[in-house]
Amino acid sequence: MAKPRRLSKRQRERIGQIQEQRRERLHKRAAGDEDAKAQGVEQGGEVVVRNGRHFVVIDAEGKLRECVARTNIGHPVCGDRVVWQETETGKGIITALLERSSVLARPDFSGRDKPLAANIDRLIILIAPQPEPSPYLIDQYLVTAELIGIPAIIAINKVDLLGDDPATFLDRFGHYREIGYSLIAISAKREHGLDPIIECLRDHTGILLGQSGVGKSSLINALLPDRDVQVGMLSEATGLGRHTTSAATRYTLPHGGHLIDSPGVRSFRLANPSRGELERGFREFAPYLGRCRFADCRHDQEPECAIRGAVEAGKIHPDRLGNFLHMVAAAERGTKFEG
Repeated sequence: MAKPRRLSKRQRERIGQIQEQRRERLHKRAAGDEDAKAQGVEQGGEVVVRNGRHFVVIDAEGKLRECVARTNIGHPVCGDRVVWQETETGKGIITALLERSSVLARPDFSGRDKPLAANIDRLIILIAPQPEPSPYLIDQYLVTAELIGIPAIIAINKVDLLGDDPATFLDRFGHYREIGYSLIAISAKREHGLDPIIECLRDHTGILLGQSGVGKSSLINALLPDRDVQVGMLSEATGLGRHTTSAATRYTLPHGGHLIDSPGVRSFRLANPSRGELERGFREFAPYLGRCRFADCRHDQEPECAIRGAVEAGKIHPDRLGNFLHMVAAAERGTKFEG
């Protein structure tokens, strides 16, 4: 595959201006401006599947359109709101991206951020008694949610395996509730306790994250009883539906809202953020940042560290500080975080 040519600053500015003009025409058309309607056939839509260079866009009437994207408009991904035009073949071409409210990205081989999904506003972290939960991985996911600015909930699956005394296991994660995260117990296999997740996703777009073996597929099947029907509709309309097991796909939930799913999204791991970003990613650190004796305090061995003082006072769980220091060390080594 040929590498995309590098654009000059002037070329990038010109492409940006053209995209902005397309967005403006779309907004005017949506507002009923007759002059704007006469200018072209730009339409609004949302990407529901991306498979390589091919996309499935759902239009304002709910019809599915197979599309390609213009070169140099950016990197459209599942969940993107886009401007598109119908082509002579009855298919379409994406001509511009609309502003994203959030984006989930990971670095590519060259170190540049590669978007995976866009406009997500809910993140569900799934853990279970088996396999043994990784608090470090949980904190990676929570930092991700904090940095992209979306609410996260922690769902404990397979509670049916806990027997008559689930409290001992659940109490291990009580400190997350104390710092403001929702913590719910469910059994996806038995479809027990799913109402809080259904309500969390109603009128929102979410993703599901968790280590292998925690029951992500079971939960997705419970939330999407008509998933095969939706895949069939995609396949019938575009011929791309058969690839949804590997392509990022935005499914419609029966009670309202959407769920974006793909192996790449489910296995997402945090990129290597800066120390400052990691500090912001641990929400309970906020009252103590800037109060350490030294401005460049690492919150490790330095005297009069406000963060360590909060740990000693019981305001910050020691495991959270330990995971923060582990993440900082991994980022400084330039290595990928591991659960």
